[in-house]
Amino acid sequence: MKTVDLMLSARWVVPIEPSGAVLENHSLVIHDGRIVALVPTDQALTQFQPAEHQQFVEHALMPGLVNAHTHSPMTLLRGVADDMPLYEWLQQHIWPMEARHVSEEFAHDGSLLALAEQLRGGTTCFNDMYFFPEVTAKVTTQAGMRGSIGLLLIDFASAWASDANEYIQKGLDLYDSNKTEPLLSFCFAPHAPYSVSEDNLRRIKVLADELDLPIHMHVHETAQEVNEFQARFGMRPLEKLAQLGISGPNFLAVHMTQLTDAEIDFLAESGTHVLHCPEASLKLASGFCPVHRLQEAGVNVAIGTDGTASNNDLDMFGEMRTAALLGKGVSGNAAALPAETTLRMATLNSAVALGLADEIGSLVPGKAADVIAVDLSELESQPMTSPISHLVYAVGRHQVSDVWVAGRQLLRQRRLTSIDEADLRARIIEWQKRIAAARH
Repeated sequence: MKTVDLMLSARWVVPIEPSGAVLENHSLVIHDGRIVALVPTDQALTQFQPAEHQQFVEHALMPGLVNAHTHSPMTLLRGVADDMPLYEWLQQHIWPMEARHVSEEFAHDGSLLALAEQLRGGTTCFNDMYFFPEVTAKVTTQAGMRGSIGLLLIDFASAWASDANEYIQKGLDLYDSNKTEPLLSFCFAPHAPYSVSEDNLRRIKVLADELDLPIHMHVHETAQEVNEFQARFGMRPLEKLAQLGISGPNFLAVHMTQLTDAEIDFLAESGTHVLHCPEASLKLASGFCPVHRLQEAGVNVAIGTDGTASNNDLDMFGEMRTAALLGKGVSGNAAALPAETTLRMATLNSAVALGLADEIGSLVPGKAADVIAVDLSELESQPMTSPISHLVYAVGRHQVSDVWVAGRQLLRQRRLTSIDEADLRARIIEWQKRIAAARH
């Protein structure tokens, strides 16, 4: 018998690959942080001697969810500016509050809260875009989570950088000092076509090609954005980005609620990825991403939450359900975005977009052991008809009982193992007081 670190045996395993598969009474075998085997439990017990064996008799094991787009430190701004359109929300509320509060401490505590929320909700990897990304990167590695860290660029000064040169240099320094960190990957993160100049986008394109890094950007988020850009430049934002050579397999376009048929065809031909954030787009009344049409054209669509100031949570289970229902409603087709497709969007599709599909997104031998256990025994999940259907349409994030990243257990029976919850609560209470005092 082969000695291994860990065996996870479960009533159901949903590996994502092959699509729609549900394996009953199977075990994941893990060693050195990677999946060694996925086999029937009775077979695993005769082949492997685990140092630790955990059994989940009423659970489904599945890959950790991959949050394709968020702004982690903005957890500290949860609920501060609800129920208004994007530009009023940004210009009159969010940007002024960020100017007042954003700092290394803000980024640290907000990121830590985001990690805690995501781990407790079954998310094991997130793709971030925010100020002080070096702080978010450090917190992420300390907590043992996996993160794709955005190297931010925006054409105005902030507490983090005074101009484009400083944004770019700080991003490159962060990448250079962390590029061998196994739990971190990086994207260039220019904010949007309307907030980053053409010259700076050209600079980012050159650097992205040199370093083979993706570019992660808000694009076609609202009709107002597209109309104002067209009035200013004589073309739509996506056309300008194509002109600059930015679209393609290394381009991650967030939101994309305003798309023509020709643009959808172009996205498919170029291999551009779309990062769909349904709840934030609904809350800001920004429009509807035509997910079903994108998928029919062959575009890879991933799911993200956006930040908690516009969502207002980092709940990928809720996001999957909203994505599936919205996809049906927008397309007028009840067969659009079936549960297995939606589950793949929140796992393997997101991993593909981030360039991490060889590492995460499905439970396949050789990949990293980023795994979650979801308790399906609760009354709200009964009767158990279909684990995949329940994971998308019936399960709540509170049913995530256990989480592993690279084989390390970060949530054990709903308790975080790498984050001090009491200390975190105390930090957040102080921020709540500080932000409330500044608003009055």
